[in-house]
Parts: sequence; structure tokens; C-alpha cells
Amino acid sequence: MTFRKLLSTSFFLALILVGVATDAISQGRGGGPPLTLPGAAPMAVPPAVAIPRPTAAELDAAQRALVKFVASADAPTRTTLQKYPDLLTIRPLRANTAIVPSLAQGFVAKHQQNLQVAKQGDSNILFMGDSITDFWRNADGGFAGKPVMDKYFGQWKVANFGIAGDTTEGVLYRLLDGEGKGFTPKAIMLMIGTNNTARNTAAEIAEGIGAVVLQLQKDFPSAKILLLGVFPRGRMANDPLRTTIAEINKTISKLHDGNRVQYLDIGAGFLDAEGNIPQDVMSDALHPSTKGYEIWAKAVIQPLSAMMGTPVPAVP
Repeated sequence: MTFRKLLSTSFFLALILVGVATDAISQGRGGGPPLTLPGAAPMAVPPAVAIPRPTAAELDAAQRALVKFVASADAPTRTTLQKYPDLLTIRPLRANTAIVPSLAQGFVAKHQQNLQVAKQGDSNILFMGDSITDFWRNADGGFAGKPVMDKYFGQWKVANFGIAGDTTEGVLYRLLDGEGKGFTPKAIMLMIGTNNTARNTAAEIAEGIGAVVLQLQKDFPSAKILLLGVFPRGRMANDPLRTTIAEINKTISKLHDGNRVQYLDIGAGFLDAEGNIPQDVMSDALHPSTKGYEIWAKAVIQPLSAMMGTPVPAVP
């Protein structure tokens, strides 16, 4: 057996069973490691977005086959593998950090503020997410969402649980640590995942979003969920992150069930005819401007009103 044939076959095996080693868990924003909950474990994931993973028996069978395969290799190949023992190995897929609850230490203050809102018990709609949701509260500046919030959503008592910089695992932590109780929203608007693109694959992020949806359904069993596709980012249409986001959205669209979860991708509304993000819609090609929030509000006011059981407001 030649070394070239060995590597060719091992590459095929890698496509099926071999994952790269787990990367280091990033430090939480604000200094120090992220906060975790006692006994924290990966959260459940809806089958529609679950990453196929080999069983222990399948990994064992692959390992035994690999040992037999290497034993049949020619002498130069065996010498090379002895010199570089990690060149050909079978590893399980890496753990998905996007589904293990954890919260950056720098987000604790806002999390505590959200807990106080939850304890008041009078919010009837929940906006959950990261900075893009958080900035609905901005009254002025380049990312001012509040004027649009007041115009379109002022008839409701909104719990805005967006935290700038947060991720799917952060939302999971926050829900388990108290943001998922104390009030009974009729509707939930969820948009999360863009910050995970720095360290997770599209498939991992889709699992994380799915885990959040499951936890929201558990915490708020009577609520309807408007699941938004991750918004486009990167100024130009050919930005590599657009491909990642398209993969995420293709997967999470499978969570739409026509009943408790409605999936809606409004990303095209932020783009020009060439697929680029105009400066006046997102000045940093990530966070909506007031014009961007207007585009967002117009796209969701009808489905949210239906979920809330209220008339669509007459907005000038």
C-alpha cells in the first residue's frame, strides 16, 4: 500500500468521521473566563438542525479499521506514521460551544437588569438577541432604534433582552439563570448568532439557535416565536460571512412549524440591487441605523401583531 493511497483513503474517512481538535474556549468579554452554571452540559437540540455525529461504536469500528489499514501499509509509510503519530487519527467531532450555556463576565450587569424586568412580570412581548436587538433602546446616535421602537411597538410592553456582543450560549445561560421566568409573553422575536461566527461553524451556530428556540418553548409554553434569519453583514455581497450566514439560515428555516415557531428571513430588505449593504442602512455593515430599524420594523409588525392578537398599528 503506497503512502499516497493511504492519505487518499484517510481523507475520505476524515470526511465521514474525523473532526478537528476542539479549539480553546474564548475568554469572556470584560475579563476572565465566561460564567457557567453548576453541572452545565450541552443543551438539547431540535432534530431538524442537529449535526450528525458518529456513535461510540462507529468511532471504535473506524479506529479498528484504521489500525488494520495502517498495518497493511508499506514499510516507508509505516515509518512515516511512526515519526508523525498524529498524521492519521480518528477523532470525534469537536464539542459545540454554541450549545453549552455560558455568559461573558462583562454581560452580568445587563443580565441583572433583565432579571429585574422579568420579575416585574408585566412584559407581554420579548425581544431576545445581541447588540442588534439591544440597540432598539438607543434614543440617538448612529444606531438609534428607539424612535422606530416607539412608533411601531409602543402599544406593547416590550422586554428587550438584547445584550451587545452576546451569543447563543449566552442567551441559553441567561434563560436558565432567570430571564426565562417571571413573566408570560405572548410573542417572542429572536435574532441571535452573528457573534458566534468568530468561533463556530454555520452548523454549530444553527444548533445553538435551535437550542435557544427549544429553551424558549420550555420557558414560555404559550408564546409564539418569530425566529428571524441572521441578518447579512459585511459591506459587499461577496463577503465570506455572507456564505456562513446563508448556511445558518438555510438550516434554521427548518425550525418553522407553522404553529409555535414562524421563521422569517428579512435580510434582503437591508441590501441594494447588487446585494451590498448601503451605508445609510448599516454604517458599519453590521448594526442597523434608524433607517435600518425602520426596514426591520416594517417587515415584522404584521406577524408580531398577529401573534399578539392586536391590530396592525397605523404608522405614518
